[in-house]
Amino acid sequence: MDPKKLCNKRIKRQQEILNAAKSGQRELTADERAELDELQREIDLLQQVIEGTDGQAAEGRRTADDAQQTPEPGQMEQTRDEETARCLEIMELGRAFDMDIQKYIENKTSVEQVRSDIIRKLVEEKGPVNTRGTADVTVTRDEQDTFRERAADALMLRAGVNLENPAEGSNELRAMSLRDLAIECLHREGQDASALLRMDSSEMYGQLCRQFYNPTAAFPAILDNTIKKSIVSLYNQVPTTFQAWTTKGSVKDFKPTPDYEYVIGGAGAFLKVPENGELKADIPRTEKLPSRKIDTYGRSFSMSRQAFINDDIGFLTEVPGLYAASARKTIDKAVYTTLYQNEKAFDGIALFDEKHSNLIKTGAKPSQKTIQEIILQMQKQTDQFDEAIYITPQYIIVPVGYEFDLAVILHSAQVPGSANNDINPLYNYPIQVIQTPVLNALAGSGAAPWFMVANQASARSIQVDYLNGQETPTVRRMETPGVLGFTWDIYLDWGIAVRDFRGIAKNPGEKVA
Repeated sequence: MDPKKLCNKRIKRQQEILNAAKSGQRELTADERAELDELQREIDLLQQVIEGTDGQAAEGRRTADDAQQTPEPGQMEQTRDEETARCLEIMELGRAFDMDIQKYIENKTSVEQVRSDIIRKLVEEKGPVNTRGTADVTVTRDEQDTFRERAADALMLRAGVNLENPAEGSNELRAMSLRDLAIECLHREGQDASALLRMDSSEMYGQLCRQFYNPTAAFPAILDNTIKKSIVSLYNQVPTTFQAWTTKGSVKDFKPTPDYEYVIGGAGAFLKVPENGELKADIPRTEKLPSRKIDTYGRSFSMSRQAFINDDIGFLTEVPGLYAASARKTIDKAVYTTLYQNEKAFDGIALFDEKHSNLIKTGAKPSQKTIQEIILQMQKQTDQFDEAIYITPQYIIVPVGYEFDLAVILHSAQVPGSANNDINPLYNYPIQVIQTPVLNALAGSGAAPWFMVANQASARSIQVDYLNGQETPTVRRMETPGVLGFTWDIYLDWGIAVRDFRGIAKNPGEKVA
């Protein structure tokens, strides 16, 4: 790797940091100042390397002229590459162990000697260090997992993803390209640094592909960690609405899971006990709720050879994030499709039906009158034993187009449009508006229904179950014959169950203007 290009890259990164602060009209942060200082130290050392290699090249030409010989083809390039590899490796050791390595650069000290000095220092400070012979000493400060964590966070930071607590030292690696990172990983695993530096990106990619299915290899593990972090970060940012009003459940396998929780009500009334009388025994009247079942949903995606050669760092954060977002949107659509298509409940009757006393017959848009009507409909519900139950409506789910009308309806002291300024009974009524474009898309040019949902303490309605409670997608490296690239599977196990029809009601609505 050309030290001049590395130096220019460090200078360019410095300028990016300064420009970002200038455009934001702010002072540099502590992290930015630390990174600037570290970049400057590396620039100073690289400039010494450049001066040294240029001097060696000039000396080589003078020696050849004095001897009236022509240097062999590639000889000067090999010398420069070896010197660059030596300096870069010493710089990495200095960064890892917080040592002043300037003297080693200037004195042409070998990497082996630097390692020996580090071992001696560690022995003096912390006691004996295990080695595998003087010719095969490997020095590292970080455990393997720590380095992978640092590198994954560095890739996230380089891609512009904000991390609350990035791993310590990740800023030191954030300027590394995918190729630089691959060289670092392979070198840590024992491969020759100078040989890796001379390897072109296509050859490097081929070597990484051979490592991709090795569970101990660092580079693919770092890609895995980066993808998983980006999925968790972006999955939770998807602006879906189903999670606001549905309940969340967990099942342990894919078999139908009986729900043994009691439905609302079912306990006998308290009876008057006469003096010295006997308390009569009662057996709670209960019914099992419906079985719940989950399925697996997923896709696969690949990082192409071109993406690696082009250093397409955005692939690691953007593409997996798109699939993570798709997973959550798929659940969102499935939940609202269950409502819109009025699928059957556990008793074999449509979820919204006159027999369930949760369907308004005449469709209309939300208004003070229609909202009061659906609230009263829900509050008159009885359990399967004809006992009164206490339902508290909390959410109104509407298609896009009613949000501003509802703001007026729910926050006006007088009835909107009333000639006599009648008091509005819905004024500050504790209802949360949930607006979703999924209902608009499902309705198309037809009537778009809207719904009222009770709070979960008084009645449940729809539940989304996950395998062992895991809500975020799982990512797994996958071997796909014939695919020129790194391939991952992304999948999530979930299912939708109607817990009870009493906690939700429907107005068929009308066409949204």
